[in-house]
Amino acid sequence: MNAPSEDRLRLDLPIEGMTCAACAARIERVLNRMPDVDAAVNFAAERASVGIAGDTTPSQVIEAIRDAGFSVPAQRVELKLGGMTCAACAARIEKVLNRLSGVQATVNFASETASVRFTPGLADAQAAIYAVIDAGYQASIAHASTREDERQRRAARLRAEFRRFVISAILTAPLIAQMPAMFVGGAHDLVPRGLQLALATPVQFWIGARFYEGAWKALRGGSANMDVLVALGTSMAYLWSAVATLGGRHDLHVYFEASATIITLVLLGKLLEARAKARAGEAIEALLRLQPQTARVERDGQVVEVPVAQLRNGDVFLVRPGDAFPVDGVVLDGESSANESMLTGESMPVSKRAGDKAFAATINGAGLLRCRATSVGEATLLAGIIRMVSQAQGSKAPVQRLADRIAAAFVPAVCAIALLTLAVWWWLSGFEAALVNAVAVLVIACPCALGLAVPTAIMVGTGRGAAAGVLVKNAEALERAEHVRVLAVDKTGTLTLGRPVVRDVVVMQGDVAETLRVAASLEQGSAHPLGLAIVERAASEGLVLAVPADFQAVAGGGVRGTIDGVGYVLGSPRFVRDSGVAIDDAMLEPLARAGMSLVVLGSASRAPGALGVLAIADALRPGAREAVARLQRGGVRVVMLTGDNRQTALAVAAEAGIEEFEAEVLPGDKASRVVALKSGGGLVGMAGDGINDAPALAAADVSFAISGGSDVAVEAADMTLVKSDLGGVADAIDLSRATLSKIRQNLFFAFVYNALGIPLAALGMLNPVIAGAAMAMSSVSVVTNSLLLRRWRSGGR
Repeated sequence: MNAPSEDRLRLDLPIEGMTCAACAARIERVLNRMPDVDAAVNFAAERASVGIAGDTTPSQVIEAIRDAGFSVPAQRVELKLGGMTCAACAARIEKVLNRLSGVQATVNFASETASVRFTPGLADAQAAIYAVIDAGYQASIAHASTREDERQRRAARLRAEFRRFVISAILTAPLIAQMPAMFVGGAHDLVPRGLQLALATPVQFWIGARFYEGAWKALRGGSANMDVLVALGTSMAYLWSAVATLGGRHDLHVYFEASATIITLVLLGKLLEARAKARAGEAIEALLRLQPQTARVERDGQVVEVPVAQLRNGDVFLVRPGDAFPVDGVVLDGESSANESMLTGESMPVSKRAGDKAFAATINGAGLLRCRATSVGEATLLAGIIRMVSQAQGSKAPVQRLADRIAAAFVPAVCAIALLTLAVWWWLSGFEAALVNAVAVLVIACPCALGLAVPTAIMVGTGRGAAAGVLVKNAEALERAEHVRVLAVDKTGTLTLGRPVVRDVVVMQGDVAETLRVAASLEQGSAHPLGLAIVERAASEGLVLAVPADFQAVAGGGVRGTIDGVGYVLGSPRFVRDSGVAIDDAMLEPLARAGMSLVVLGSASRAPGALGVLAIADALRPGAREAVARLQRGGVRVVMLTGDNRQTALAVAAEAGIEEFEAEVLPGDKASRVVALKSGGGLVGMAGDGINDAPALAAADVSFAISGGSDVAVEAADMTLVKSDLGGVADAIDLSRATLSKIRQNLFFAFVYNALGIPLAALGMLNPVIAGAAMAMSSVSVVTNSLLLRRWRSGGR
């Protein structure tokens, strides 16, 4: 071990992959062999404290840990950004962040956030923040507790922008008033030039200061943005007019109305754009507003009202009728219902009684409930939904890469076109005409429309998905889902409820109620799923069970016992037959062909032959058949994968309306089946709920997890269905198609607008004021078109 030194760089690294203290010792040995390194590894905390000096770098330390068979897991932080004015700003910040060692970052201009993934030891959140600040923008770590503060700051900023716009509009109004006369060939100076100068100057240099500031920051960082175009274009018009006015050159036209009106219209556009972007991000704001601020908690025998932030796991809280649940919990006492539509999109109330789970922000019905907190703070289902929606909105879809590449080169290209326009028109018609047309080129160009086309649609789409119970992990999954042509579906827990129920009771001797009562009495102590199904059916019919005597359980076969002095045997047909009870196979065959699991009740002492047969099957999920039909109507081929025998698989597939299925598929083989389905062309989706589905979910192009299933399945999936309903897959695909349709419309408009507008301006066919108005409205129209996605409804409506 190298001697520690005061001037060493200290690294605190999380370590993944350690299984015992020997692993920690091995990492420690590996690191301490390196020159100028002293390391101590804490197995309990799964962290390494490493001091380095000399020529050893953090990258070499991390590489040594990886070579030893362990890893330093990447961490993720979301930054709230400020100071961006267009897509070029977002591209600039993204470039700056990605230059940092060990950092991968994506910047969302629409939500004004950056998703930063970094390797501890190589970078940290503060390094990312400083990099953004050095580039001339603002950045801070975004988390749930700061969202409300940020919302208030954004609202205050909008009010300030609105006041500045009103002032600008008042100062510009007299200048605009003379424009109709100018367009029809009348006098150009209805307002005295000295007054025009006095009105335009504060608009140019006070109201328009934001454009000069933004342009300076961009140019200082070696890039160009929309502010450069606006500042350059309006400055050219203003300075020409100011020189003509102050020099007494009444033979030259002045363009104060153009410079002031362009700034005013751009401000109006930015104001409308900010409001539209806020509406696009309303999904998260709406979710945040759902959770109550206080909770009624039992403390020292008293019920006291405390802030929700003070609740801890294990606290007992009360929920009055009509109140929202403050955190996730389990019901201890009381009976009521809960409206969970805000989380699942399902409008029907869900019954709540002792033992049932309750979720934060859902609304209690008419009963008083006493609950114990099981998940609080960032661990609640609501917090998880907010986190997933935020991550999805902050991610980038592949289709955005083209827009980003164009936006990066857009402003320099426009400046070049404007310079060429100035030169050509100066040569053809003189400087004044050249100036007007060059200004028109500069102000009509709009990189914002390109920058907003994709992220605003993603924001609205993922927000609508969350409201409908479809949680999208990232934008790439949302884009791919549109192209799913084959959907592989797990049977148990996905198509079916994953809970066996008694579907039929066939009686050979006696009656149904007595057969069910005896069978349930024998199984009431069983933990076997089939036994639990029998007991549950008897309980639902209100049957009073007896306590069996001489009870005997036979593993893999069934049970024996005496009830009311009569000896009974209950179990599989083979077990009952081996116990000396004659069974008519003709009675069993139709039930077996239907895919039922058969439990036979017999009694050698009471009467010869079996007394009855209980047919048990895993019930199809409500709406599963309709969901399959909807997927098939949408051009998706549905294939069921199951480990069950062929007869059971055939029965379930027929009931669900599925034509293709594969039976007796081992859990480890599901992934290979998914890969095989890809060979047919088109993307393959996979829907599942269990741990054994995780490899198949990972192998699929797009994966869907039933949220009521295992955490492993949810973690492996691209989308999570909160409703635990296969209809959510159809909703997800439908939402993907609707979102991608809006993205294509937005990109088409943004490209066509610039492709037509810039040449028209360069040819002298657009007045600079009209060009400025068109530029201001272009980004607003893109955001407004994205907002139309809010009309999307689940269920194909």
